[in-house]
Amino acid sequence: MDLNRIIQALKGTIDPKLRIAAESELNQSYKIINFAPSLLRIIVSDHVEFPVRQAAAIYLKNMVTQYWPDREPPPGEAIFPFNIHENDRQQIRDNIVEGIIRSPDLVRVQLTMCLRAIIKYDFPGHWPAVVDKIDYYLQSQSSGSWLGSLLCLYQLVKTYEYKKAEEREPLIAAMQIFLPRIQQQIMQLLPDSSHYSVLLQKQILKIFYALVQYALPLQLVNNQTMTAWMEIFRTIIDRTVPPETLQIDEDDRPELVWWKCKKWALHIVARLFERYGSPGNVTKEYFEFSEFFLKTYAVGIQQVLLKILDQYRQKEYVAPRVLQQAFNYLNQGIVHSVTWKQMKPHIQNISEDVIFSVMCYKDEDEELWQEDPYEYIRMKFDIFEDYASPTTAAQTLLYTAAKKRKEVLPKMMAFCYQILTDPNFDPRKKDGALHVIGSLADILLKKSLFKDQMELLLQNHVFPLLLSNLGYLRARSCWVLHAFSSLKFHNELNLRNAVELAKKSLIEDKEMPVKVEAALALQSLISNQTQAKEYMKPHVRPIMQELLHIVRETENDDVTNVIQKMICEYSQEVASIAVDMTQHLAEIFGKVLQSDEYEEVEDKTVMAMGILHTIDTILTVVEDHKEVTQQLENICLRIIDLVLQKHVIEFYEEILSLAYSLTCHGISPQMWQLLGILYEVFQQDCFEYFTDMMPLLHNYVTIDTNTLLSNPKHLEILFTMCRKVLCGDAGEDAECHAAKLLEVIILQCKGRGIDQCIPLFVQLVLERLTRGVKTSELRTMCLQVAIAALYYNPDLLLHTLERIQLPHNPGPITVQFVNQWMNDTDCFLGHHDRKMCIIGLSILLELQNRPPAVDAVVGQIVPSILFLFLGLKQVCATRQLVNREDRSKAEKTDMEENEEISSDEEEANVTAQAMQSNNGRGEDEEEDDDDWDEEVLEETALEGFSTPLDLDNSVDEYQFFTQALLTVQNRDAAWYQLLTAPLSEDQRRALQEVYTLAEHRRTVAEAKKKIEQQGGFTFENKGVLSAFNFGTMPSNN
Repeated sequence: MDLNRIIQALKGTIDPKLRIAAESELNQSYKIINFAPSLLRIIVSDHVEFPVRQAAAIYLKNMVTQYWPDREPPPGEAIFPFNIHENDRQQIRDNIVEGIIRSPDLVRVQLTMCLRAIIKYDFPGHWPAVVDKIDYYLQSQSSGSWLGSLLCLYQLVKTYEYKKAEEREPLIAAMQIFLPRIQQQIMQLLPDSSHYSVLLQKQILKIFYALVQYALPLQLVNNQTMTAWMEIFRTIIDRTVPPETLQIDEDDRPELVWWKCKKWALHIVARLFERYGSPGNVTKEYFEFSEFFLKTYAVGIQQVLLKILDQYRQKEYVAPRVLQQAFNYLNQGIVHSVTWKQMKPHIQNISEDVIFSVMCYKDEDEELWQEDPYEYIRMKFDIFEDYASPTTAAQTLLYTAAKKRKEVLPKMMAFCYQILTDPNFDPRKKDGALHVIGSLADILLKKSLFKDQMELLLQNHVFPLLLSNLGYLRARSCWVLHAFSSLKFHNELNLRNAVELAKKSLIEDKEMPVKVEAALALQSLISNQTQAKEYMKPHVRPIMQELLHIVRETENDDVTNVIQKMICEYSQEVASIAVDMTQHLAEIFGKVLQSDEYEEVEDKTVMAMGILHTIDTILTVVEDHKEVTQQLENICLRIIDLVLQKHVIEFYEEILSLAYSLTCHGISPQMWQLLGILYEVFQQDCFEYFTDMMPLLHNYVTIDTNTLLSNPKHLEILFTMCRKVLCGDAGEDAECHAAKLLEVIILQCKGRGIDQCIPLFVQLVLERLTRGVKTSELRTMCLQVAIAALYYNPDLLLHTLERIQLPHNPGPITVQFVNQWMNDTDCFLGHHDRKMCIIGLSILLELQNRPPAVDAVVGQIVPSILFLFLGLKQVCATRQLVNREDRSKAEKTDMEENEEISSDEEEANVTAQAMQSNNGRGEDEEEDDDDWDEEVLEETALEGFSTPLDLDNSVDEYQFFTQALLTVQNRDAAWYQLLTAPLSEDQRRALQEVYTLAEHRRTVAEAKKKIEQQGGFTFENKGVLSAFNFGTMPSNN
């Protein structure tokens, strides 16, 4: 390959004028052998300009991630897709580690991503030598190659980071070599606090963290090596950061390598304590290690962390993530007596001087509020911010301490009261005090000592601050109302005040962060307090308008949820303003979807999805108001149209759900037009959305069958979709749905003249059965389409079976169909499928001109039916049991929980016993329990798609079967004899039970009918009839 030509093309990609030509040149060259290794040569060459090297690195990364592994051709195609040639792959393997070592940072980042992809596909199978290569450079005398080789090792460990222990063997084997090596290296580096040395130390810590974060490989770290590592972590956490770093702006300090190194050391010790070192909270393989950890390391590490908190207390700088991880570690220590004993004398100072100060409103909060209030809101409601925030960690630590150790709560409450009652206190401290009290609301509302004082607290300290001239105090007061929204108010006036003030803050406040907190508080009060809901009834319209305004402005997902909940609370009132609301929501949705940054911002997708869910909720609420629904339909169709036009695939599920909601009670001509549009979409994005379309397609068949049959195009569309799914590679779940739709069409249109469709449907499903079927669900679903056809018209089905020719199957397929059905009767699950199977078998046994295939299985027919009835009996019994259990759960009242542990006791003792008794029956068994419940309930996912056979007044399977058998008994004694001869005594008893139940059901149904006709109730008990005559068969005893 001509390197210069590639260099010129890469250069062109950076110049907007030459870009298109340059990209086309590269697209023609990338498949040529030696292209990828040439890119690597350009990347590592110091003679090429840096932007070109960077462009080459990005191009190589994209090539490796896309074309490294060998790939199979798509189904039905013979041509293999392109992948990088093995010769080229070998050249890259031979040189990439050196490339990473020699490259500058910006290029190195892309190369390490290449390496990760290569390791993922090639290690250990194709490339065991990567271990030796990294090891060679790690041992090099030149420290210049250490960082690059550590980065390579990091990629190796990251590849296995989240894998199960049994899948990590190749990594464990490699780490037998590397772990002692990097331990030795970091010990040599510790005394040197230069930038490069600390950078290497940080990289080693990141490797250790990735190795242990998900599973601790005990075969690699015995007590002795762990002690050496813990000493390393302790040293790094404890050492001072060079004083010259204080010259750097405070916002930039957390990014300095010295603080980052501390952060990773803390990250490791907090993770070790939480996941493996806390007796009572660990899985059984770590029991022994947790005891050792707590006894040997926990206190020594905690000593250093208490020192860090003291530095923060003395107003020395501590990076936020370091503080956060220190809180996380201490949080684990609260419940263990050894660590608590050491912490207890300091807990008041920690609570009042450290936790409290972290929880107060700060300069940076004020700056953000003033400069960009919408960003302030985003920060406060972002769960990812919470994950890394010292404030959240401080709050959690305080909560655990207050819940588990009885001396903490009274002192902290006294401290906060003192601040709130003194009018001269700094308002930011008042914010902190309210923040603390609100965080502990759960505990306070359960403690008899405090819960009665909370109403007074709101009355005297929170209500007045809702009128403060400081926005952040008004926002915090709303947040506290939210926290205490489930409080039992003794004085109705206080409740009224709380709701009124929240409403006033929502509608009249000028500051957006206050409005958002007020919205959450108001909704929570309305949901928790019946009276509050009444008070706000007259104000639903202005409240809803304000909420919509906030969502439009802030695009905040939490407020979208508030709207959804409010719609459910005030369904009557919402009906009158539904059209306005939906119109507003549609405008916001359009704005979000068409904004420039939509593609890049994850939040916007969540928010837009929230809007679609909210509109769906409105549709559900107004479903009884036909005129409203008609107006909403037009708005929703515009949204559906926008999503389909722009091909925003991530919203297909939601718009299909909207379309479903619009077709549940009737289907307008516009909605019938949508079927054609969806068919076009289906052709492009074929299978992926078929299961999401299914509820809507089911509506088209069942809600407006007349229109469905009035235009042959409609059925043709549905059949074509099902055929495409059943003949493609959509996966068996989608195929089950397609077969179900065919069954629904047949049952829905019985007696409606779709005879011409039956052969097409039956041929399609039986052909599918001749190709490999993995799951019994798909097998039974395909059989069920043919069984539905038998129910639709037995002669038509038998005629069809005789005529169908399947590939690789000479001759008619009646025999195969009947045999497959008889083999699979035990695979029909759930209520509908069993009923369908019973009805089908009943028709089969009653046929007058039976095909020989039925005669051949005569002995299996009635036993199969009895087995299916047994299954039905279990389904009914389980449903009753589940209903009873649900009722008894609902009746249980909440006990006041008291989880304190007395002063120096060990919570772990109690928990450990619970864990041990638990561990007697391993975790897997617990999971099996859940599966068992599912099996018993057996509501198959497809049963939700109802058919005429599932209606209360439809054919009764018990009566249908007994009627068929009685008919045979009276008409054809010899055939009847063959059907019943193989029955055992138990089976005969079961048959008698089925008959008795059939009679009972018939009597009940007739009585119901009479009641409906005349309003009286008469029930004749005719006694049990013995209907079936088994002749004088010898008994089977």
